[in-house]
Amino acid sequence: MLFVKFLLAMIPILWLIIALSILKIPGHKACIIALVITAVLSVAYWKLSVINTVTGALEGVLNALWPICLVIIAALFTYNLTLKTGAMDTIKKMLAGVSTDKRILLLIIGWGFGNFMEGMAGFGTAVAIPASMLVAVGLDPLGSVLACFCANTTPTAFGSVGVPTTTLATVTNLDVLPLSGDVATIQLILTLLSPFIMVIIIGKGIKALKGMIPFTVVASLSFVVPWFFAAHVIGCELPDIIGSIISLVIMVLAARILGPKGETEYSIVLEQKEESSITAKEGIVAWSPFILIFILLMITSKLCPPIQNAIAGIKSNVIVYADKEVGATLGFSWINTPGVMIFIAAIIGGLIQKASFGDMASVLAATLKTYWKTIVTICSVVAVAKVMGYSGMTKDIANFLVAVTGPIHIYPLISPLIGAIGAFVTGSGTSTCVLFGPLQASTASQLGLSPSWIAAANVMGAGIGKMISPQGIAIGAGAISMVGKESEILSAVFKYFVLYVVIAGIVCFAGTMMGFGA
Repeated sequence: MLFVKFLLAMIPILWLIIALSILKIPGHKACIIALVITAVLSVAYWKLSVINTVTGALEGVLNALWPICLVIIAALFTYNLTLKTGAMDTIKKMLAGVSTDKRILLLIIGWGFGNFMEGMAGFGTAVAIPASMLVAVGLDPLGSVLACFCANTTPTAFGSVGVPTTTLATVTNLDVLPLSGDVATIQLILTLLSPFIMVIIIGKGIKALKGMIPFTVVASLSFVVPWFFAAHVIGCELPDIIGSIISLVIMVLAARILGPKGETEYSIVLEQKEESSITAKEGIVAWSPFILIFILLMITSKLCPPIQNAIAGIKSNVIVYADKEVGATLGFSWINTPGVMIFIAAIIGGLIQKASFGDMASVLAATLKTYWKTIVTICSVVAVAKVMGYSGMTKDIANFLVAVTGPIHIYPLISPLIGAIGAFVTGSGTSTCVLFGPLQASTASQLGLSPSWIAAANVMGAGIGKMISPQGIAIGAGAISMVGKESEILSAVFKYFVLYVVIAGIVCFAGTMMGFGA
C-alpha cells in the first residue's frame, strides 16, 4: 500500500521531469498541468476535499506572489533599470578593470556577489541578479546560469539571514548553534568544490582550470574559512554575509596578482573601449542600486533589531486554507520583505542615475510583460507543493524512502535526496525544512542516528534540489532571457544535480559512520 501511494504521489514530479526534459514543454504550461494532475490525485485518491484542494492551491499562489515573485521582479527590475540608465555599461568597465578573464569575473560576481545576495535576500536573487549581470558583461547565458545554480546550492542553508536553518531548528526542536555547525560541516566539501565546478562550467571543460587554480583556491578558501567559523561560533544568520564580503575583497585584490596574464581564450572584449577612467563618483552612482540593496537589507534584518522591530508589525496575517486548524498562516510583510527593499533601492538608485519616474514605469511594465510566464510557473509550482503537502502526498513519498532504506542502514545515503525532492517540489530551502525537517530528525532518532546531522543533510539536499526545481529553473530562465526554454536549462543542469546529490549522500553517510553530530 505504501508503495502504491509513493508511485501515485510521484506522478506530478515525474510529469514535470518528463515534460521539461523530454517533451520540452514550456515551464508555465508544464506546471499548470502538474497542478491539475496534483489536484485530481489529491481529491480522488487522498480524499482531500475540493474546497481544501482549491484553497490549498490558492494559498500557494498567494505565497508565490508575495514574497517570492515580488523579489524576482524587483531583482530583474533593478537590473533592467541599470541597463536603461547606462549604469551597467559603467559596471562592466569597472569589472573589466579588475579582470577581462571571464572565469575571474564569474567567481567575483557569481560566487562572491551571489553568495552575498543569498545571505542578505535569498528567494532567487542569488541567481537572478548575478546571472543577469554576467550576461551583461559578456559571458555565455546558459553557462552563467548553470554556474550560479551550482554556486547557490550551499549558501541556501544560511540564506535570507539564516532563515532556513533557523526554521529547521524550530520545527525539529534542535539547538540552533550546534545545528548551524553541523550544516557548515556537512556542506564543507561541496562548498570548497563549487568555485572549481563553476570555472569548469563557464570554460566548457576541465581545461578551463589551467592557470586558474591559484585564484580559484583563493576564491574558495576566502569564503569557506570565515563562513565555516561564523557558522560554528556565531550561528546561522551571518555565515554567508561575512564569508562573501571577505571573499569579494580578497578576490578583487588577488585578481591582478594570481589571475592569468595577458589575453587568453577566456578573455572578454567590451564593445567600446574608452580611454577615460571612471571616477569614484561615477562608480558609486553606477553601483548605487546594489549598494542600497545591501544597506536596506542589512538595517531591516535581524542584525539591526530596533529598525526591524519597528517595521515588523506592518503586516497582515491570514489563513487561506479552508481547514483552519491545519492551515498555515500566511504573513504578508508590506515593508520588511526583501522584494520591497530591493524595489526601494532600485527606485532611489534610478533617481541617482537620473532616471525619471516615467522611465521606471516603462521598465517595470516591460519587465512584467517579459516575465509573466515566470510568474505563472512559480505560482503553479508553489500551489502544487501546497496541495501535495496538505493531502499527504509529500509525506508518503518520504515515508516510503524511509521504510525502504531504514532497515538496511543506508538512510544517511538518501537523506540529502529527500531534501532535494522537497526542494524540487517547493523551490524553497525553508519550505523543505518545514516539510521534511521533522521527519528526518525523528527518523534519525528511530534509527539511532544524530538528529542534528540528518537534519543538516536535509537542508543541504534542499540547496541542491533548487538546481532542478521548476521555480528555480524559471528564475534562471528569466534572468538570462530564456523564458520558454526551461527544458534546455534543466537538461544542462541535471548532471550537476546528480553529481552534487551523490557527493552529499556519501558525505552524509561517511559523517554518520565517523560520529559527526553526535
